[in-house]
Amino acid sequence: MKKNPNKQLQINPNWAQLQQKLKSHGPKPPATILGKRKERTDAELDDSLSHVNPLTPVNDDCRVTDEVAMDCEMVGVSQGNKSALGRVTLVNKWGNVIYDEFVRPLEHVVDFRTQISGIRPRDLRKAKDFRIVQKRVAELIKGRILVGHALRNDLKALLLSHPKEDLRDTLEYEPFMRGKGSRRALRHLAAEFLDVQIQNGEHCPVEDARAAMVLYQKNKKAWEKRVKDQIKLKQKQKKRKPKKKPKEGDYLKTDLAETAF
Repeated sequence: MKKNPNKQLQINPNWAQLQQKLKSHGPKPPATILGKRKERTDAELDDSLSHVNPLTPVNDDCRVTDEVAMDCEMVGVSQGNKSALGRVTLVNKWGNVIYDEFVRPLEHVVDFRTQISGIRPRDLRKAKDFRIVQKRVAELIKGRILVGHALRNDLKALLLSHPKEDLRDTLEYEPFMRGKGSRRALRHLAAEFLDVQIQNGEHCPVEDARAAMVLYQKNKKAWEKRVKDQIKLKQKQKKRKPKKKPKEGDYLKTDLAETAF
């Protein structure tokens, strides 16, 4: 049986009525939770930003800046009670690593102090010679502000020196001290001033150097003012220092010398 092409299909009257209502009221946008989702996302973003690790570098710029932070890890030599350099790390002012090397000490290692240093025998098998590392570190810190914690120990292990006016040691910074000049561990400073936990177990020199640098950067303005004031005070004291009066014996020596001529 052939179908008549001119015959129109019969539409259900209910369906036709529904279509008429939709046309009269106009199309309605589908229900969405985009607004709520956006609000929730913003709240979550704010919460996540408040818990960003302050030790995470803000960029990937690895240039050597005017301020560098250094941290060293030691191993035991001699009878184990003598410290020697096992690893040295330097970061720039943004916390990016500019130098990080394991070091082969000049003396035989008897204690790797792994629980603290994180250094293992395999780390020193292909480590660089102490003199090579020493030379490179000296080049990197020369003429720059050197930041760190207990820098005297690190410089001693490297057999290097650095101008006192260019040292920014978080161990020696008075506002970080407690009580009558009581020095505090880096992990305590990081917990109090940066709200971050470090040195839970093996120490990471990259993390420690970053912590020292962030502490310095957060207090840079006041710190530098304190350094300038101390330099000015020393210069004034040096000018006011009275010249030594010659002793009676010195007068006698002068007279004798003049008599001789």
